[in-house]
Amino acid sequence: MAGPYLQFRNRLQCAPLMNDLEIASEAARRGAALLLKYWENLSKEDADIKSRNDWVSKADRESEKAIIDCIHDLSPGDSILGEESGSSEGESDRTWVIDPLDGTSNYLQRFPVWSVSIALRRSGETVAGLVYEPLRDLYFTAERGAGAFRNGRRMQISEQKEIEGSFLATGFPFRAQEYVTVYTSIFQDVIRVAKGVRRAGSAALDLAYTADGIFDGFFEMHLAPWDVAAGALLVTEAGGLVTDFSRGDRWLERGNIVGASPGVHDELMHMINRHVTEDQLDHRKKPRSNL
Repeated sequence: MAGPYLQFRNRLQCAPLMNDLEIASEAARRGAALLLKYWENLSKEDADIKSRNDWVSKADRESEKAIIDCIHDLSPGDSILGEESGSSEGESDRTWVIDPLDGTSNYLQRFPVWSVSIALRRSGETVAGLVYEPLRDLYFTAERGAGAFRNGRRMQISEQKEIEGSFLATGFPFRAQEYVTVYTSIFQDVIRVAKGVRRAGSAALDLAYTADGIFDGFFEMHLAPWDVAAGALLVTEAGGLVTDFSRGDRWLERGNIVGASPGVHDELMHMINRHVTEDQLDHRKKPRSNL
């Protein structure tokens, strides 16, 4: 039986033009081919440190270059915001937000939880998003107003209505040590009630799994736009809620995010706000105005 990408590629042969998700899928496939080539052949000794606890390898860089080259070929004139290469301005009002390897530390430690994340932003909103998990050949995709899908199957947010008995995902603020104390206070409240909490190390996959009802919710602090731009659209298009730590819409700009089913989201916000609000987490000096 043909795999998801082959089926997708066969459809493209009959299509005169590629739509945005098809462009993202093709770009993700090209980037992932390089990641799979290096998988289990690199370690942290082969990587550079961008900042404390933040690594980059040649796999990240080569994957991002392949993704950007593909986008430039298929959609010339668009702007790019990539984790490794930064921002490049195009002629259109469209910006592709790219994480060529979300979960670099996992990848370098040979822990098999990592992904490629690509989102398209236009006029201040995310209009298309894709998270690709190469090791399982899973494509999580969404377009604004058109729903969210996993390899063509529509996804639906969990029906869980409360944190009691919920299965949640989170991430530790390892790049923002000043927030460890407040994070652990929130974490203590959550684990006293939830059925389980997982920290897998790829925010993009955590959000994709939340959209697919695997997790009932996700929360994390101090993330970058490329970590969450695609995954957040997956969650909202699957019927979930995504906000910052004060129920607002500054999560992309400021990096603090809660994504969950409506009931779980409401209870998570109550727990979080016992300890902190969004305005108390103002760690970014400048907003990313090009998004």
